[in-house]
Amino acid sequence: MTLTSTSLPLNAVRTRKVAYLSAAIFAIGSVFSTAAFAQDAEDKVIGTLGGEPIMQSDLALTVSEMGEQLGQVPAEQQQFAALMALIDIKLLASKAREDGLDQDDEFKKRAKFLDDRTLHNILFRKDVIDGIADEEVRARYDKEVAATPSENEVNAAHILVETEEAAKEIIKALDDGADFTDLAKEKSTGPSGPQGGDLGYFTKGRMVPEFEEVAFALDAGGYTKEPVKTQFGYHVILVKDIRPVQPPAFEQVQPQIRATLLREKYFNYIKGLRDTAEINIEDEALKAAYEKAIAEQEAQ
Repeated sequence: MTLTSTSLPLNAVRTRKVAYLSAAIFAIGSVFSTAAFAQDAEDKVIGTLGGEPIMQSDLALTVSEMGEQLGQVPAEQQQFAALMALIDIKLLASKAREDGLDQDDEFKKRAKFLDDRTLHNILFRKDVIDGIADEEVRARYDKEVAATPSENEVNAAHILVETEEAAKEIIKALDDGADFTDLAKEKSTGPSGPQGGDLGYFTKGRMVPEFEEVAFALDAGGYTKEPVKTQFGYHVILVKDIRPVQPPAFEQVQPQIRATLLREKYFNYIKGLRDTAEINIEDEALKAAYEKAIAEQEAQ
């Protein structure tokens, strides 16, 4: 039996629909790690290949680019594995140039795309990621908390039985001074029975409507004077405590808030460029899909 459903109290971390194209564009801009853009002030030569130096920064870039592949290698061997990969890449690239493959149209198209993507990501980090200060993340958190409507949550317990008559007998026993926890352990057919019927704290929207309506109408310390019927049976409900809902701690949601700010800044940044660019898509189906995705992105 499941009475509850999950919810998030903070607007900044609620799930939002994002157009597929928007997500894809943003993903391209965020797949590169910080290390990929780090500048080593003490960059040094770690070897040579054909007389050409292999720099520490070359190795660092290889590590960042290999990503998941290196994740399968023991940590103490990752630098060595990256160096082997870097040497292999340079050897094959050198041979490819000797064979004239760098003049091939396919190579030129791929190289142009990789140039564009790398520049995209460098600019993304420079003008978007690095532009989000910790103070801005905290300010968004404070704004979202302030904008979240206040609501209470209740700490309740219940005794679940199959018939209305059995529920009425339990209510009479409570009126006569019986202990709720003991009755729950003895009489309740619900999974919380062994714990005295305890359901913990919950907010509105997490229980079935009939149960929730009664629970939130009771005062702290009060129990139902009539059985509450739901799809699960008949309930006798005790409200132990009522308290205001507390927002999640800043440290808990900081990564989600930062991601939200990144997405917003990126979308605004690219929109400014898109609005001044001449974009013409000949294929009508692709054009319609693109325009629809952009409209959905801008509506977020």
